[in-house]
Amino acid sequence: MNPQYYMDLEDEFGAHIYNPLDVVLHRGEGVWVWDVEGNKYLDCLSAYSAVNQGHCHPEIVRTMIEQAQTLTLISRAFRNDQLGLFCQEICKLTNSHKVLIMNSGAEAVETVIKAVRKWGYKVKGVPQDQAEIIVCENNFHGRTITIIGFSTNANFRDGFGPFAPGFRIIPYGNANAFEEAITPNTVAFLVEPIQGEGGVIVPPAGYLKEVKAICEKNNVLLILDEIQTGLGRTGKLLAEEHDGIEADLTLIGKALSGGFYPVSAVLSSTEVLGVLRPGEHGSTFGGNPLACAVARKAISVLIDENMIENSAVMGEYFRSGLSDIKNPYIKEVRGRGLLIGVELVPEAKGARRFCQKLLTQGLLCKETHENTIRFAPPLVITKEEIDWALERIEPVLR
Repeated sequence: MNPQYYMDLEDEFGAHIYNPLDVVLHRGEGVWVWDVEGNKYLDCLSAYSAVNQGHCHPEIVRTMIEQAQTLTLISRAFRNDQLGLFCQEICKLTNSHKVLIMNSGAEAVETVIKAVRKWGYKVKGVPQDQAEIIVCENNFHGRTITIIGFSTNANFRDGFGPFAPGFRIIPYGNANAFEEAITPNTVAFLVEPIQGEGGVIVPPAGYLKEVKAICEKNNVLLILDEIQTGLGRTGKLLAEEHDGIEADLTLIGKALSGGFYPVSAVLSSTEVLGVLRPGEHGSTFGGNPLACAVARKAISVLIDENMIENSAVMGEYFRSGLSDIKNPYIKEVRGRGLLIGVELVPEAKGARRFCQKLLTQGLLCKETHENTIRFAPPLVITKEEIDWALERIEPVLR
């Protein structure tokens, strides 16, 4: 099969909103994928952490087929036998009272914005239509009109205004800046435990614990966007565990279905999610039986097969191996678990050319913020597979 044929079709008939590397993938298993010509690659992106459980995990495949042959969608006009079970399991696992299930990560972010604004008016007593949410520079929470309105990436914003008001932007990792930005109308602080799309930026130690204390003092809700960092990616079930805290609202998605189906969730308390009443929010596909069955199995294999623990151990090993590579082009190696960024100095002339070279060596990774290479393989990766990767990464980065 000629890959150029497929690339030409995509370029002719598809909207040009992506800039992929030129490889046409056909099959996947575990940490490996194959292109249409049969060439084999180690996946070091994991569909932006959606495939934490590895490609085509057999248990999730089996569950998806079984549920697809039983019942897929009835909308939320009726109940189904998978929804309650999933709600119970995910709430117990994450110590949450309530969960609101959506589809994409961006939908979860939009949902939480509505929920905390309503909480601000009904519970905190903020004047109607005056609620403020604090966010961080360099954030990435999705690409809907509302969300890009509080992005600081000009490429996301240019040509798409006007934008919704009600957001204040502060520097990331600076607890003092957060405290100074709070007003009587502040209802929530929306933040990523690690800024993945921003270049795998890890905040200072204790940052989340400090902002959590500030939130409690000022009756402000802490929202952690764990859509990329959650579900084992950083070596903990949720990245908040590194700071020993529990957010008031937590957003998860991507790996929630192991890459099989769009499933996202807002996890919170009865006090917060209880402000939403029937008819005020919803989704035709949110919480459908196929999504719930797949997500239940995806979470199950993540726990039962010790993928979270493997992420912690293999992440440390991978990061150490990358740190041992000596090259003046490498500015910093950083990350947690199997979410690792290798930042290059500007003189390296961008990270993309290194990703293109790694592609020829059988590794799939992607640049982020121009100068950073992100390495985020599925959590099932082994030491031998990391050694295989390092043998190919080292000469490219050298």
